[in-house]
Amino acid sequence: MEFGLLHLLEKLQDRVYIFNILYKYDKFKYIKVKKQNNNIILEDEMKFSQYKYERSSYEDIKDKFIKLVDKINKSTNYEDQKNYILQLNEIRNDIQSNSTIASIRYSIDTSDEYYEEEKKYWDEYMPLYEDLNCEFYKSIVNSQFKNEIINDFSKQFYNICEDSIKSFSKEIIEDLQEENKLCSQYTKLLASAKIEYKGETHNLSSLMKYMMDKDIETRIESTKLYYSYFEENEDKFDSLFDKLVSVRDKMAKKLGYKSFTELGYIRMNRSDYNEENIKKLRAEVQDYIVPLCNKLYERQAKRIGIDDFWFAHESIEFKTGNATIKGGEEYEKYIIENGKKMYSELSKETAEFFEYMTQNELMDLVTRKSKAAGGYCTHIPNYNSPFIFSNFNNTSEDIDVLTHEAGHAFQLYMSKDIPMYEINFPTLDSCEIHSMSMEFITYPWMELFFKEDTLKYKFYHMSSAIKFIPYGVIVDEFQHRIYENPTMSKDERKQIFRELEKKYLPHRDYRDIDILEKGCYWFKQGHIFKNPFYYIDYVFNLYDREDNQFHRIIVFLNVSRIASRTKSSRPPA
Repeated sequence: MEFGLLHLLEKLQDRVYIFNILYKYDKFKYIKVKKQNNNIILEDEMKFSQYKYERSSYEDIKDKFIKLVDKINKSTNYEDQKNYILQLNEIRNDIQSNSTIASIRYSIDTSDEYYEEEKKYWDEYMPLYEDLNCEFYKSIVNSQFKNEIINDFSKQFYNICEDSIKSFSKEIIEDLQEENKLCSQYTKLLASAKIEYKGETHNLSSLMKYMMDKDIETRIESTKLYYSYFEENEDKFDSLFDKLVSVRDKMAKKLGYKSFTELGYIRMNRSDYNEENIKKLRAEVQDYIVPLCNKLYERQAKRIGIDDFWFAHESIEFKTGNATIKGGEEYEKYIIENGKKMYSELSKETAEFFEYMTQNELMDLVTRKSKAAGGYCTHIPNYNSPFIFSNFNNTSEDIDVLTHEAGHAFQLYMSKDIPMYEINFPTLDSCEIHSMSMEFITYPWMELFFKEDTLKYKFYHMSSAIKFIPYGVIVDEFQHRIYENPTMSKDERKQIFRELEKKYLPHRDYRDIDILEKGCYWFKQGHIFKNPFYYIDYVFNLYDREDNQFHRIIVFLNVSRIASRTKSSRPPA
């Protein structure tokens, strides 16, 4: 439908806005609003499968991009400059949207030849688009209207522009292309696992439910099979990481940094804390959290009746088995329907958000053959849509993933009026506040999913959150040591990781799983390969930046509260 509303065009200021509008007719519950010529176009919402994808033409975009940057630089008044900034942002949103759609569809099915080729295109061309973007950032930083820009687009956007300039030059374009290519190869390598067990062919995600089985032999067998994939492909993982460390070190040196660690912090837009803060964090973890975790593991061993407690038993918290989601044969439907109920009761805003996500196919949740490993949330600017990707594997962790990624997605949904995608998703340390908080905010609704196992789930989830902290610190310290010494051998790297495990996870016994005893547990951690220095953000959300101490009392209180809700003074069996 079209409305000749010229006065609205003035308010649009040549921008394309997409609003979610509650319309009086059900079939138009959500409506996209955009400018087209002299009309306002209202369109019914689209499902993700209908989202248009087209490979961007770099040469065409480059010409338009440079001309608009030139106009920004030559603007003599702020209103003109702002108008050009917003016009250029439309082009930037097109680029970002197309690259994100291609990436999502490739991760959904890494065997899809069309989107595999498109992923290769974006791996090659995103650094070239980054070059153009850098010129845009320079025009922002050098603008005589700095205060007005900050007022309209925020100080955070301005700071990100400054950091982006510091982390890029034309000299590193080929290196960035190589880094992208290697990260895609890692994604493909994880997704290509085919493991035979109990008459079925499994990928890494689908095998994990057996690793959390209450039957001892099933746990041991499946755990050994899972890590056998990494042993069989040890050389490939080593080679990929070798090349990634080398190319990242090369980029850092070209940009004038002493190591990639310094560049990595800038790429993460770290403005609120530094390496010294992280060192203090590690000391706190070693002094307070490691002893607490040791006690939790001791209690766990007694609770499950295992005297000879080793790695294969760490995944089971109760002798009667971990909490299970009561979905039966309609597992995914059960989770979605109860998710709708949960978010409808949590708030008006979350109700609207989750309805939007489900109605528009903006979640791909269940593990499948050739699907990329892990889970993530991303954002598609042109459609103002978050997207949740995960690998449900019939364990209680499926709810962890759903609520975690929904925390990200809800923040994105509520940020839809922010024009610049750089701050639509805030810096990653801030992002993890939304995701990890959502895991705990939804506790009152866990009975919907777990029924009689609800207390089991809450205990397991809280205990896992505490046990995670030392591992999160291991991953971060490992990366610091690697990038400070980029020429170390693959064996030296593994030795460092195993030493860190012994320091922060002193209870851990890998028994006869040789690949893990060698120090290769980190092969499975995608953040190490694809998002260096990200992982500490999960830990840092439990850290008090004022006095550099963990909220130890809060941790203990929460554990106590959960335990106190059981029918006896003991944790559930």
